[in-house]
Amino acid sequence: MFRQRASWIVLITLLVFVLAACGKTSEVAETAPQDQNTPAEQSGTQSIEHLKGTAVIPQKIDRMVVLSAAYIDHMLTIGEKPAGVNVEVRYGGDYPPYLADQLAGVPTVGSADSPNLEAILQIDPDVILIESRTAENAYEQLEKIAPTIVIGTEWLDYADDTTYWTQDLLTIAGMYDKVDLAKTKIAEVEQQANQLKAKIEQLDEKKLAYLRVREKTLQIYAAKGHPTNTLLYHDLGFEPTGVTPAEQREDLSMEKIADIDADFVVLEVDPNAEDYLNGINESSLWKSVPAVVADQVYTTDSFWLFKGWGAIGRSEIINEIEDMIQ
Repeated sequence: MFRQRASWIVLITLLVFVLAACGKTSEVAETAPQDQNTPAEQSGTQSIEHLKGTAVIPQKIDRMVVLSAAYIDHMLTIGEKPAGVNVEVRYGGDYPPYLADQLAGVPTVGSADSPNLEAILQIDPDVILIESRTAENAYEQLEKIAPTIVIGTEWLDYADDTTYWTQDLLTIAGMYDKVDLAKTKIAEVEQQANQLKAKIEQLDEKKLAYLRVREKTLQIYAAKGHPTNTLLYHDLGFEPTGVTPAEQREDLSMEKIADIDADFVVLEVDPNAEDYLNGINESSLWKSVPAVVADQVYTTDSFWLFKGWGAIGRSEIINEIEDMIQ
């Protein structure tokens, strides 16, 4: 009798355990859908809105492939090294010249216009970062390799927003949770510009022409419409010349050279433009330009324009301009 009662007790105890386990399973099943709404910080991912929609990328990015010189500058500004970068003919080497030391050893993955998909595959990136011109031809192919983010509207109207260059930097910094650092770097460049502007304001003559010598053309950049233009004429306070256009760069005929009433000239020279440059230098009209007479012509390479998009590049331009006016 005792054994029979003990057996019943054991069975009842086991039944209680089974029912309790079922109850817990039911609770887990009921709460499971809530876990799907876990914040990105806890789930290990983040969602980024960009020109092609929404990309879900890791919260902690280990390998970012970058197909834009400006975005390379932005990453290095916040202390992040790309896992792969694009190359361009105008670089004159594998990397943008002013960033070459910081990029030593980083694999190259073709140009922004024609990325090397096989090289990108070998890197196995977490994220691929491109600008809109690359997206026109390669977005679908890149998206198959890794989440591909298309940021910037660099081919649209720059308008009057003189802080436009900071937008992509802040977007990239947000992916790494380094927005405060990016803002600090931006503030440092702005302070540097303000200090130089104070010096430029003291000059009696401060008209500047920003020229570009191409293979068969001489062009003059506008007073706005690009971050480098607004750095020169807005942030630093140079005055545009009588032939400086307002918003879009223009071609200058040899005859128009005589109208360049510049006290300073920044002369950006394309790699294939030496012959045309020699012709300009030999022109009597060129020799009559005030900046040429005063020996205040600063010659730079064809990458100078692109420095204006990034904090590191803008800082270098400011240093170069400071040397130029001394």
